[in-house]
Amino acid sequence: MMNPPPQTPAQGYWRVSLLATALATASIPIYIHLPGFAAMRFGLSLREVGTILLVIRIVDFLQDPLLGWMTDRWPAHRARFAALAMGTLAVGCLAVFTLPPMGGPALWLLLGLVIAFTGYSLGTILLYGQSAAFAGTGQASAQFGLAAWRETGVLIGVTLGAIAPTVLARILPDSDGYAAFGALVAVLAVIAVVLARPLWRRTQAASLRLNWRDLRGSGAGWLLLLAFVNSLPVAVTSTLFLFFVGDRLGLPDLAGGFLILFFIAAGASAPVWGRMARRFGARRVLLAAMTLAIASFIGAFALPPGAALAFAAICIGSGLALGADMVILSGLFTAALARAGLQAGQAFGFWNFSAKATLAIAAGVMLPLLQHYGYRPGAENTPAALQALNLSYALVPCALKLASIALLLRLPRETLDPAP
Repeated sequence: MMNPPPQTPAQGYWRVSLLATALATASIPIYIHLPGFAAMRFGLSLREVGTILLVIRIVDFLQDPLLGWMTDRWPAHRARFAALAMGTLAVGCLAVFTLPPMGGPALWLLLGLVIAFTGYSLGTILLYGQSAAFAGTGQASAQFGLAAWRETGVLIGVTLGAIAPTVLARILPDSDGYAAFGALVAVLAVIAVVLARPLWRRTQAASLRLNWRDLRGSGAGWLLLLAFVNSLPVAVTSTLFLFFVGDRLGLPDLAGGFLILFFIAAGASAPVWGRMARRFGARRVLLAAMTLAIASFIGAFALPPGAALAFAAICIGSGLALGADMVILSGLFTAALARAGLQAGQAFGFWNFSAKATLAIAAGVMLPLLQHYGYRPGAENTPAALQALNLSYALVPCALKLASIALLLRLPRETLDPAP
């Protein structure tokens, strides 16, 4: 009997996309749902939710680099680490959304989120840290192709997680949809880890430790800083999205549809941005995407209440801009690590912490600030409170994106457009 031909890296990209989908279902959607869910289920205030998220990021600061070191130190056990990651993610989401709280609600929520995000961290570090092995090379052009599949999976997962509670609440009688959402994440996690097992047979050669001098010299340090600053605007809008749509625009029933438009635009544009970066250079393409994001933020600030069609167009524009950020920056970071011969697990531990830190900073700063100005979700708000919400959702991200452009223009040419 003849042996089947060996599988090329590209033939396994669907497994990468599936794993990314399962992880992403419990990423940004948790931040989108958590303020309203915590108030409804646990009776917590915006300030308390923001404090909980900041505490979780302190935990991440300590554990994410350690998780990355662990995956680099014992590469033969990556399949087991993946099973541990997805199992922990499933247990944490069940604890937060499905199981009744035991003890104080704030402490239960905190512990459940720590468990869920620990699993998410480990899974994400594995997913991104093995990018060179998945693609068969660390060259930027190959990484853009892998990133298109991976980030499309991420955006599918985020879209699914964002709309799932609302859809499940309509399907299931006498349910708010959140209990079923926790179970959905758990099932997806189990399916993904089983089907993704062949991915961990691929290995990549690298040094045994993270050399910070080589990291900086390769340009990966600059890319890490750029990714952090560039993620802050999306973190702010993700945290405040439901509040802006429901109370500023007065269109709460359309929030799910707007999210779908946003993430479909990002996912559909991801492969196109990758091809454009290979053809025109990463700097030019990123600059165009950031300019589009700024135009979207300014447009949102100027909208009158009830402007559904205009906001739908803004969601599409900002979604297109997000697609470029996700594909190009992660691909460049992997390529920089590969050029320096560095282990990617630890490096993506810091990358992962950076991405999650922006969400926590946004929640920890913006939610208490809005509460200080008298904003109350879903209630009758004063014009001053709504104006604070408008400024926070639209102009704060605009200023942050301008800072990203300034940093982008200062990056060395070889970092953004390396030779093939």
